[in-house]
Amino acid sequence: MKVAVVGATGMVGEVMLNVLAERNFPITELLLVASERSVGKKLSYNGEEHTVIGLADAVAAQPEIAIFSAGGDTSLEWAPKFAEVGTTVIDNSSAWRMDPGKKLVVPEINADQLTSEDKIIANPNCSTIQMVLALDPLHKKYQMKRVVVSTYQSVSGTGVKAVQQLENEIAGVEGEMAYPYPIGKNALPHCDVFLENGYTKEEMKLAREPQKILDDRTFSVSATAVRIPTAGGHSESVNVEFLNDFDLTEVRQLLSKTPGITVQDNPETNTYPMPIYAHGKDDVFVGRIRRDETQRNTLNMWIVADNLRKGAATNAVQIAEYLVANNLVVNTSEAVS
Repeated sequence: MKVAVVGATGMVGEVMLNVLAERNFPITELLLVASERSVGKKLSYNGEEHTVIGLADAVAAQPEIAIFSAGGDTSLEWAPKFAEVGTTVIDNSSAWRMDPGKKLVVPEINADQLTSEDKIIANPNCSTIQMVLALDPLHKKYQMKRVVVSTYQSVSGTGVKAVQQLENEIAGVEGEMAYPYPIGKNALPHCDVFLENGYTKEEMKLAREPQKILDDRTFSVSATAVRIPTAGGHSESVNVEFLNDFDLTEVRQLLSKTPGITVQDNPETNTYPMPIYAHGKDDVFVGRIRRDETQRNTLNMWIVADNLRKGAATNAVQIAEYLVANNLVVNTSEAVS
């Protein structure tokens, strides 16, 4: 399988390469792709050195799969060019997520909707992925009516510049600012840009993407997204109102049986999800599971995941694995042989 990783020199690109190697994805030829300023750089994958190439050369190479993590503008311009030569694109930006002609996929939930005709597949927002993975089994059982979510998102979700800002502040060093304010010892209720309705783009992603992934618009989501001074891992306080009542023991059982979820929920032993324990792991961790005593049929949960892995790289690689396992991409090397 000839695979291109577009944005290979970025934070998510680096994690993408690690995940591909860890999961032994069947790569016969790897194309590491980045912007023109990075062309010619050397990167290592599985102990072998690779030279970074440009987007035009990558399209000409006609890979079977291209995994994008290079920003929305790059995806809008180049994903169709890859698709035109037969490449299946898995895009990690927000460019195609709400396009009615493109699938928005969390493999554990809706990968079965994919066909060989899907040449551009959208990877959801990192905060959306961890939330819907926990909500899906509960929605099927109890029918969600309304979700209220507040996020506590790490600086790695913004990128290298934000991580450097936090490290500079900890070290007492003046440097370039990714945020309009200090992030150390602070919390910024400002993830992405503000929109005319007073919400940020991140908050509207959390509101709209779950409905598309679950293919259900009978429930609503209200979100507040906050950036906090953690280096990696996103946390979410999620309040869910259901049409039907639930049993807490059954809720924990449903979540425990859901692939990709680990329940950490024992107040007696101070067992609950935290970013420090989610780091480097692919599961979504759920805890602080309790009934909202102020409203009928309403549940509170605390959901944590590594935003660079399941929130981005791992989810994209899982989509690629599904495509290969179900023969939804053409393997040109086998065709030639």
